[in-house]
Amino acid sequence: MFFPLVIVWILLALAVLALFLWRQSVARNEDDSLHVMHGTITSQTSLSQKLDVIDKWGKILTVITVVVGLLIAGAFIMQQFSGRASVG
Repeated sequence: MFFPLVIVWILLALAVLALFLWRQSVARNEDDSLHVMHGTITSQTSLSQKLDVIDKWGKILTVITVVVGLLIAGAFIMQQFSGRASVG
């Protein structure tokens, strides 16, 4: 009964992991020092905006993954308690 839900949760967790790895690869090109040259500032601004978008979706997907995981765990626990109550 819970197998399809667990598969969905695993896929969500893998998506969070993929976003994390993508962010790490994008951030590898980030330069923390400030350069006054025009071209460098433009590329760093673009990179910063890209990281902001990845971070936004990473946070959203992480919250969704945690909530879905808690709902699945809660449903499983409720099923265990209701199953024992009906046996007695």
